[in-house]
Amino acid sequence: MDVLPLPPGPSLKHYRKRAKDLVKAAKSADAGAVRTWATEWLETLARLRGVGITPFVQGSIDRAIEAIEKRVREKVSESRHTVAGLALADAQYLIARAHGFDNWPGFAKHLERVSQEGSESQVFESAADAVVSGDIGTLEALVRRHPGLLRDRSTRAHRATLLHYVSANGVEDFRQRTPLNAPVVARLLLDAGAEVDVLANTYGGGSDQTTMNLLVSSTHPARAGLQGTLVETLLDFGAAINGLGNDGSPLLTALAFGYAEAAETLARRGARVDSVIAAAALGRVDLVRSFVRDQNTLGPGQPVMAPLWLRMPPDAQAHIEFAFVGACKFGRTAVVDLLLEKGVDPAAKDGDAMTGLHWAAAYEHSGVIELLLQRGAPLEVKNRWGGTVLDSTVYFALHAPVDGVNYSTRLCENL
Repeated sequence: MDVLPLPPGPSLKHYRKRAKDLVKAAKSADAGAVRTWATEWLETLARLRGVGITPFVQGSIDRAIEAIEKRVREKVSESRHTVAGLALADAQYLIARAHGFDNWPGFAKHLERVSQEGSESQVFESAADAVVSGDIGTLEALVRRHPGLLRDRSTRAHRATLLHYVSANGVEDFRQRTPLNAPVVARLLLDAGAEVDVLANTYGGGSDQTTMNLLVSSTHPARAGLQGTLVETLLDFGAAINGLGNDGSPLLTALAFGYAEAAETLARRGARVDSVIAAAALGRVDLVRSFVRDQNTLGPGQPVMAPLWLRMPPDAQAHIEFAFVGACKFGRTAVVDLLLEKGVDPAAKDGDAMTGLHWAAAYEHSGVIELLLQRGAPLEVKNRWGGTVLDSTVYFALHAPVDGVNYSTRLCENL
């Protein structure tokens, strides 16, 4: 469920009443009582924030209502209070989580602090709004008056700093925005002393949760055409180009999420291209030729390593096949041809059971499509969601179109 924003002037008393009302709804004989409660809450929240109920907003509200109903059912089923219905503590927990907090006490403390004029929480919230809206004047004034603000963190579960908000990823959904002056915002924060590689607790935490890694896996700066520029800005201020774990995670992350500009910017600035996965996706046919002996053997000393989240086994063949699929995804025809000549299976899949042909069709790489079909790449093999190559292409066309791709009838007919 999307993290919900707070209403203007949020009241702890108001939320205590909402929690009690949720308990009553969960205990009601009316099967639709929880849905009614959630609908009233979310529509009231939208109205208080001055948000009109457009079809898009209504779709978001409907999804949030369904998520709330699901979480209530799950909480009731796991609670020791099942016989009596939903407990008040459970209702409070669900409301806190809906707003992005780990628990009710933390949420209650945030409400108390954010209501106090000039409190750290209120200042941070105002600064976060300024970052994502590109309000330089407000942000400069807040940083000047509150020097510690650059080290402060959100009290929400992700514990992000202001710099993390520049990535528009992992933070509360309503703040995942990239203003046109985002590079100016980032430079302002970094010039003022923000730590470039500070870690957040986004996506469960870990050494990959830097602003850089969040940035190169984020759709918002990419769609704004600013991802490459923001990568340059972070590197100018000393961001670890090969990741804090020295495992090449920024480059591999950008490639895994399909952001070629970010990956190419990192490579141009000196990121190591010493794995077959990175070399293939970047179209470095010279490196791929030197790295790969045959379909299941890498050259001497060639590392078999990748960030843990890629879930790659320490197996040369798995890495070569993943590299092959990546080359198809980014339209690296020469690399695809080379790996096929070395015996790589044209039906090779990535971690989502997407074949090279799935990706080549989704990105309309006609040269790769033609080459794969000539080599017998299967059309009916299914990805992890049960989609054939044609199913997958239609899905991309309708739900996740790739910029610059013309999902024409001709493309589908060719498949």
